[in-house]
Amino acid sequence: MYPADCKYTKDHEWIKVEGGVARVGITDFAQKQLGDVVYLDLPQVGRALKQGDAFGTVESVKAVSELYSPVSGEVVAVNTALADKPETVNKDPHGSWMVEIRPSAPGEMDSLLAVAEYSALAK
Repeated sequence: MYPADCKYTKDHEWIKVEGGVARVGITDFAQKQLGDVVYLDLPQVGRALKQGDAFGTVESVKAVSELYSPVSGEVVAVNTALADKPETVNKDPHGSWMVEIRPSAPGEMDSLLAVAEYSALAK
C-alpha cells in the first residue's frame, strides 16, 4: 500500500530522495483522513526549512492541516500543477509530490519511519 522506496513521518508525510533532491507529499492515509482536498498553500522556492517546520497547509472539505518538512534543507521546486488541481492528491497521493527539498542534513533520514513502521502506525 505504501511505497517501500519512501520514508515516512508520524505526521503522515512521505519523502523520496533521488539524485540529492527529496520529493515530499502526504500519504494515502493522510488524504483519506482529510477527505476531498480543495486547496494547497505551498512555500516559495528558496525557502530554508528545518526538520519538523511547517512548510504549508492542505485544506480539505473537513479541515485545514499543516504540512511538516521531514528533513532540513532548501525548497528547490514546488509542484505548481497542484494549485490548479489539488484533488490530484486524493487520486494519487504517493505520485503527487508537493515540494522538492535539497536536504542539508542527510542523516535526518535515519530518524524517519520505514514502510513497515509507518504501515503499523497508519491503521
